[in-house]
This record gives sequence, C-alpha cells and structure tokens, in this order.
Amino acid sequence: MPGTAAPVAPHERQPLIDALRGLALAGVLMANLGYLSLYDFTGDAARAALPTAAFDLAVLKAMELLVSSKAITLFSLLFGLGFAIQLERAQARGAGGLRHYLQRLGWLLIIGLAHSYLIWWGDILTIYAVVGLLLVLFRHAPDRWLLWGGLFIAVLLPGLIGPWLNSVIDGESQRSSIYARSLLAFVSDSWRDTFAANTALVHWTRLMNWSLICFVLGRFLIGYWAGRRQLLQRAEDHLPLLRRILIGALAVAIVAGALLLLCNANPDWREHMAGRLLRSTVFRLAPLALAIAYAAGFVLLFQRAAWRRVLMGLALLGRMALTNYLMQSVLGIFLFYGIGLGIGPWTGLTGWLLAWFGILAAQIAFSHFWLARFRYGPCEWAWRSLTYGKLQPIRRPRVALAS
Repeated sequence: MPGTAAPVAPHERQPLIDALRGLALAGVLMANLGYLSLYDFTGDAARAALPTAAFDLAVLKAMELLVSSKAITLFSLLFGLGFAIQLERAQARGAGGLRHYLQRLGWLLIIGLAHSYLIWWGDILTIYAVVGLLLVLFRHAPDRWLLWGGLFIAVLLPGLIGPWLNSVIDGESQRSSIYARSLLAFVSDSWRDTFAANTALVHWTRLMNWSLICFVLGRFLIGYWAGRRQLLQRAEDHLPLLRRILIGALAVAIVAGALLLLCNANPDWREHMAGRLLRSTVFRLAPLALAIAYAAGFVLLFQRAAWRRVLMGLALLGRMALTNYLMQSVLGIFLFYGIGLGIGPWTGLTGWLLAWFGILAAQIAFSHFWLARFRYGPCEWAWRSLTYGKLQPIRRPRVALAS
C-alpha cells in the first residue's frame, strides 16, 4: 500500500551525515566571519596598520589553504547527497516525492531571500534553492553523467565561459568602492544605512558571482552521485572505494595546488588563453579535491569507535544546520556591526577566531539542549511544516516510566 510522504523522522537520520554536515557548518562559519566581522571589507593599508597584522597574515594563509571554499564545498556536496536520499525514501514509501521536493525548495527560496535581504547579503540558501530545482532534470541521468558532468561544470565550465561573461559583466572595477561604502555603513549605528548597503551588496554579488551557479550545481551533481552509490548511507560497504577516493583526491589536490602556485608565479601566462584556462581549472580543482578528501577521511575515521565518539559531538549541530546557519549571520552581525556591539574589524583575526570559537561552542551546546527536548530545530520544524502544509509534531515523546 502506498505510503504517505512525510518528513524524515529523527530515528531515520544518518548520524554520519549529520556529523559531517556539522563539520561543514563549522567551516562555513569560519569562512563567513571574514565578511561578517567586516575584516574582508578593509583595504590592504588598514590591515597592515592593525597591531595583529603579522599574525593575521599567517592565519589567513592557513585558512586559504585549508578552509576557504572547502567548507562550502562539503555543504554543497551534502545537499546533493540529500536529494538522492529524499528520492530514495519517497520511492521506498511508495509516494511520489517530487511535489514535496519542489515545495521544499520553494520555501527554501523564500527563506533564503528573506535571509539575504533582511539579515545578511552573503546568503547561500537562495542559490541552493534555485540550483536544487535543476537537479530534477538529472534524476534519471546515469551515474557517470552525474560524476563527470559535475566535475566538468564545477571545474572546467567557468574557465570556458568566463572570458565572455566577464566582458559583458563589468563589476570588478567597482569592488573597492562598494566595499568602502559598505564598511562605512556597517560600522555605523544606522539601521537604514545598514539595510541599504546590505541590499546593494545582494544585487552586486548576485551579478558578480555568476560562477557560483557552476560551483553549486557541479557539487550538487557529485553529491547526488555519492548518494546514488550510498557512499555515506552504507559507508561500511564502501571502505576500499573510500580509501581510494581519499588517496586520489589528496594527490589531485597537491598537484593542482602546485600548478596553481606555478601559474601565480608566472603572471605573464594570463596573457594567453591556455594559461588563463589552466589557472582557472586548477584554481577550482584544488579546493574541490581537498574537500572530497576531507569527506572521505572523515567517513573513514567515523568507522572507528574512539573517533566516532569524538565526531558525534558535531551530529546535533548538523541536524539543526538551517537554524544554526541562519543564527550564525545574526550573531556575527550582533557582534561586529555598528547596530550591534560594534566590535568591527579592528581586532583583526583575533576577534574573528574568538567569535568563531564562541559562536560554535554556543551552537553545539544549544543544539544538544534543544534536541534533547524537541524533534527538530525551530527553523527545520517551520520549514517542514510549510512544506507539508500542516504543523508537524515538534516535542519529543515522553518515555513512560515502568511501574
């Protein structure tokens, strides 16, 4: 008898996937705090004048090597994998999940637009919702199309269409002036100026970051492939493959990173189309390969009991990914913007890292507190209720004591 479409029950969740999503969310927070702390809006002269300049430079290089683009890559891969899991569960229940999937993305789009315009311009949820709709076109595609198509879209396509699009879209020259105006607005205590600057950044970044569509779609397709193969859902059945993925991805990341250094050391290569294409390719390939290596290494460590106990601390953070992602923006603005505490960018990377540690620790504690009492995070519950058109049960059932 056909089942009824319904949200994933807590007991159906995958602790490994939740823990990996929690790791990705921690990395996303670290990366996003570059803008939320307003540090990335400051110019080179202002950064050099900070008392922490030497420390900042060293930490920034480490972040660029190990965190930047890798965390959002993990987040995107897991979203594509989640699409495969949703279809798999809907088919097992005998209910067509496509309508609810589209409704889910429609509400995610509304949440993302509200987040970007009313809270923080750096929102990724809007792009996820739009690109998630495109995944429907690939639901019958062979596995090899998902994998190789994802790699092509993520790594090669931006370099092929970039020269033409960049000649049509002229916005890079405005970056310095837009950043300077935004910094002045965000350090002020004027809600009106903050809102206006945030709106301007939403429009400018949507235009400038056209390659984000390729970034997200490519990773969604690779994650979809991994979900089809059940690499995370049944990781214990794929350990040899996961080890090969770890070794291969690390090798690719090292080679691509070396080639990127070589390209940067020879700026005259950019005068030739082949040189520009090579730099664009390795620039996108290196972080993608390293993020895949992170994922594979995390899954392998999770199979060991001692490591699993440690890594499970991230699982509840990942179960409330939407709530925690949105709250990271609110907390970052509260700490650093002039309409909040007004710390601003003047503490350099010290304030950035302290905020990361404090927000992350608070969110882990809050996630444990909340999910001990409720089935879902508050935003997750609202999203599910809107998707299915009725209020979902939120309180955890009380366990009756044996008499």
